[in-house]
Amino acid sequence: MPLPRDGALDSTLAMLSEGYAFIPNRCRRLDTDIFATRLMLRPAICMSGEEAARIFYHPGRFTRRGALPPTVLRLLQDKGSVATLDGGAHLHRKRMFMSLMTPDSIARLAAAMEAAWRACLPDWQRRERIVLLDEAHAILCRAACDWAGIRLADSEAEARTRELAAMYQGAGAVGPRLLRGLLLRRRTERWARDLVKGVRARNDATPPGSPLDIVARHLDPDGKPLDSRIAAVELLNLLRPTVAVALYITFAALALHEHPAERDALRSGDEAALDAFVQEVRRLSPFFPAVAGRVQEPFDWRGHRFARGDWVLLDIYGSNRDPRSWTDPEAFRPARFHGRSDNAFAPIPQGGGDHLAGHRCAGEWATIALMRRAVRLLTGAMRYDVPEQDLRVDLARMPAQPASGFVIRGVQPLD
Repeated sequence: MPLPRDGALDSTLAMLSEGYAFIPNRCRRLDTDIFATRLMLRPAICMSGEEAARIFYHPGRFTRRGALPPTVLRLLQDKGSVATLDGGAHLHRKRMFMSLMTPDSIARLAAAMEAAWRACLPDWQRRERIVLLDEAHAILCRAACDWAGIRLADSEAEARTRELAAMYQGAGAVGPRLLRGLLLRRRTERWARDLVKGVRARNDATPPGSPLDIVARHLDPDGKPLDSRIAAVELLNLLRPTVAVALYITFAALALHEHPAERDALRSGDEAALDAFVQEVRRLSPFFPAVAGRVQEPFDWRGHRFARGDWVLLDIYGSNRDPRSWTDPEAFRPARFHGRSDNAFAPIPQGGGDHLAGHRCAGEWATIALMRRAVRLLTGAMRYDVPEQDLRVDLARMPAQPASGFVIRGVQPLD
């Protein structure tokens, strides 16, 4: 059966101007959760909703190879990374990442973040204006490197923070932001390769069993170590997403500001309330608008035959707001998560399905732990004011963020 079409000869400019709303707008207009379009002059199929997520994350059905524009792939994953593998090779490499996501390992990462955050409080107390997004980038860069077993000198911390943040900030951009991310990544990859080579040469003091040590010594299914370039890529695939959690933390601070009653509830130390708050922030925050794949195993859905090689985009932003899955979906209501059973396909802020067998983000549990710790710090470790500023979130900017970066002032430590 022919799919509904959006009617444009090519919708690339519309996608850039509408951003996160591009797929949801057309789903509403066409009264469908699947439609055909053209993007960058190539045929594409867009799909949205919980059922679409179940289709998209069915094991072995899609490959990520050839699904992302080369510049986006370069900034977010790069060639040879776990995201570009399929089948047994993907499962083997994914096991390495999941071995770093144990409760103890995640707790060490969260503790490192809290230590870096608390170390900033005296400086924040003296400063008139703090841009939380920028500060969170720096805190998470230090924490990620400390957790990974990387000795990050004070003299290089600013450069590493700038480079890692520029990667994810440039991935959804066109123009200077994209070019900046690509240029800075080259420098960061050289640094990461030197770290890997240092571990392999045993000429540094990297702790055995640390993430850097595990990545540097990882053997692929053929029993050979990763090429040093690929090992450096995978090391960055631990560090860069950790720094990107700053965006979720900033949206959490925005939610605390816009919903002061939630702040009061969280001060009580209620763990269930904290979990629900973090999940609702993740559900509503515009991080990346969609995930892309190429059909690897042909299948039928909604009367349409998906052929091998078809380019498919799964709507993340719209799926997380689908009224079929969420009552009053645009409202910020953490209570909706109280007593809610786990659902691997709703919401899907960091992908769906099984973490080990599929392409769901390996760092999702770490993201949640870091957000929990940051919210605890924002509500229990400091007092601050939020001055008048531009807090608008432009959905045409990818990744989206509060225009001001969320400015605070008058910081006072509470403990």
